[in-house]
Amino acid sequence: MSISHAPPTSSEPDISPIPDPDLDLQLLVPTSSRRTRVPRWLRRTTGPVLLLALWQLLSGTGALQPDVLASPGRIAQVAGDMVADGSLPAAMGTSLQRVAAGLLLGLVVGTGLALVSGLFRIGEDLVDAPVQMLRTVPFVGLIPLFIIWFGIGEAPKVAIITLGVTFPLYLNVYAGIRGVDAQLIEAGESLGLSRWGLVRHVVLPGALPNAMTGLRYSLGIAWLALVFAEQVNADSGIGFLMVQARDFLRTDVIVVCLVVYAFLGLLADFVVRSLERLLLQWRPTFTGR
Repeated sequence: MSISHAPPTSSEPDISPIPDPDLDLQLLVPTSSRRTRVPRWLRRTTGPVLLLALWQLLSGTGALQPDVLASPGRIAQVAGDMVADGSLPAAMGTSLQRVAAGLLLGLVVGTGLALVSGLFRIGEDLVDAPVQMLRTVPFVGLIPLFIIWFGIGEAPKVAIITLGVTFPLYLNVYAGIRGVDAQLIEAGESLGLSRWGLVRHVVLPGALPNAMTGLRYSLGIAWLALVFAEQVNADSGIGFLMVQARDFLRTDVIVVCLVVYAFLGLLADFVVRSLERLLLQWRPTFTGR
């Protein structure tokens, strides 16, 4: 006995899903574009603007006294006066010269020690232990020794910044060199690369992300070291202006100097991040959602 299946008649309802044009359009739009309706620069500036508004409100209502902390309006006025009379640009120029000199010396010393310690086992045995010992010594505590050794001129100030910059660079560059995948080294050797070729084409590019991170961290330490350096027998610079303002209880000038420190640090970090994006184009990274 055979059972035949009758073909469906036209009267039977069609239950196939009806395409939704709005849904299809939504699926075609990337998730990132649907979530970024507000410009990112506006979102990033919302927090600081709200903080300034709260600060101004507390100052205007008298909850925050001027002798404790000046209002944002007063600080902006003082900053304009300091720019007009030339005291602030001159101090910024002097401080930038000190940071540049200390950062350059720290780059040379820290990177050089990391290369010796990271590329050679005997270098690690000779260099790493003394560097780790010195790293635990607060560089601020060495200021009296630097004054005795180098006098009260520019040398101790640059030496303090150099010491603060050296150790973060050493640690990050050393970790980057030792963190290179061993399989990449074996692949380079199988391709016939010499020792210098391995260092140039495999080790150094692999350590570059850590080196850039160390450079960003070193810049923050450099500005921190500058604050201490310029408050020791200094006759110019942003720190000198802060010492004078402290003696006269000028909280507005102190805040102006702190804002300048923060602005210069942010500008230096922006430069390093731009350099990082340029040098590390080959490395795909997660940018957040």
